[in-house]
Amino acid sequence: MADKIEIKKISDILWEIPKTGSMRVPCRVYATEKMLAKMQEDRTLMQGKNVAFLPGIYKYSLVMPDGHEGYGFPIGGVAALDYENGGISPGGIGYDINCGVRVLRTKLQREDVEPKIKDLMNSIFKYCPAGLGGSNIRVEPKELDNILNKGAKWAVENSYGNEKDLKHSEEDGHMEEADAKEVSSAAKSRGRNQIATLGSGNHFLEVQYVDKIFDKEVAKTYGIKKEGQVLFMIHCGSRGLGHQVCSDYLRLMEHNFPEIVKTLPDRELIYAPAGSDVAKKYFKAMAAAANFAWCNRHVLGHQTRLAFKDVLGIGDNEIETLYDVAHNIAKVEEHKIDGEMKKVFMHRKGATRAFGPGRKEIPSTYREVGQPIIIPGTMGTSSYILAGTKEAMEQTFGSTAHGAGRVMSRHEAIRSFRGEDIVKELGKQGIFVKGASWQGIAEEASGAYKKIEDVIDVSDKAGIGRKVARLLPIGVVKG
Repeated sequence: MADKIEIKKISDILWEIPKTGSMRVPCRVYATEKMLAKMQEDRTLMQGKNVAFLPGIYKYSLVMPDGHEGYGFPIGGVAALDYENGGISPGGIGYDINCGVRVLRTKLQREDVEPKIKDLMNSIFKYCPAGLGGSNIRVEPKELDNILNKGAKWAVENSYGNEKDLKHSEEDGHMEEADAKEVSSAAKSRGRNQIATLGSGNHFLEVQYVDKIFDKEVAKTYGIKKEGQVLFMIHCGSRGLGHQVCSDYLRLMEHNFPEIVKTLPDRELIYAPAGSDVAKKYFKAMAAAANFAWCNRHVLGHQTRLAFKDVLGIGDNEIETLYDVAHNIAKVEEHKIDGEMKKVFMHRKGATRAFGPGRKEIPSTYREVGQPIIIPGTMGTSSYILAGTKEAMEQTFGSTAHGAGRVMSRHEAIRSFRGEDIVKELGKQGIFVKGASWQGIAEEASGAYKKIEDVIDVSDKAGIGRKVARLLPIGVVKG
């Protein structure tokens, strides 16, 4: 049980830890009372409070409704640090750099797919390896550097997917700041055979259908035309490469800035000061890992198209990317703060960008209604498409939740659930599950997570993500 933290209620879904001691700003938490109680059981609130000690932080340290304990920042943590007087913290990004979600929409209906779902998922499993193994697509060292520098653009240049896929990805599927030279050989060796792999943990690929449309006009803009429409969702990241980049630079920062470590309430919050050589190198390496993740999801989208073609006979042009979002990333962004535009290192860890209408970063096709927000559920539960809002820009620097959020550790989940039982139960509900291991399925049981509906309701009620559509799975490939 974590130490009790003073927190005041602002509304039924918004709470504030007041600024005290060396905190530079308050910490704000988006949660129901029940969610808040769970956050008080571990270090979630303490970590949110500790983030408020970082230099150059603006307005608030923020915790999203799916918040739970992480490394340094809580998962669901958001912070804007001044571009000149702040810094960049790997603990505010995470080990799986640019873990994120891509959704592709089809012209098929649920009844077109359900009779062949087992064959389809077996085909997807073949094209998109899951678990700890490697890929059928291997790249030479020079090509890997091109992937790190170009991201999903490399995929299109090599006949995976198309230009429209890029236009419907956050950052067009790549960050210009990336530099493969700042990524260690150890990180590169871990990524060389990982393109087009899902990995393990909470990563998955689901075939879903639109169960309910909440906002018909916005849904139509996103290409969601009617209930029953089939989509598929890919959730994965930068694999071992991103993990190694994070580890490498955490060690470098701790070595180079021991005096900073001494000033922090938690050494896991170590950061490189803005303008320092280490900050510049880490940002370039992080951007390269993010590019690797965008390329990975892009190629997985292409591979899934091949599976659909094999089993259902539909062509590439009948499957289009709706959007691709990052969950663990730092960006250089500009936000209006106290009436002035400020340039910041925008940290989102286990949080989705939720830019409202008009932002130039949103694809032109979606700009009038706001950015698509993709929030996956857990195996067998709902997932959601939301829209970014003006309120999110004002309250959370254009950020919202990224998923359901764990309430149970993986070890506890393995003790509590059996993978075989989960697969049988979901099968009775008409959901075909194919996993790399029984243990991996047990770790990701829906009972190990918060109810996704509760997270979505908080986002919607707070105005930091407006409900557009609810999706339900009919087939799952689990890492």
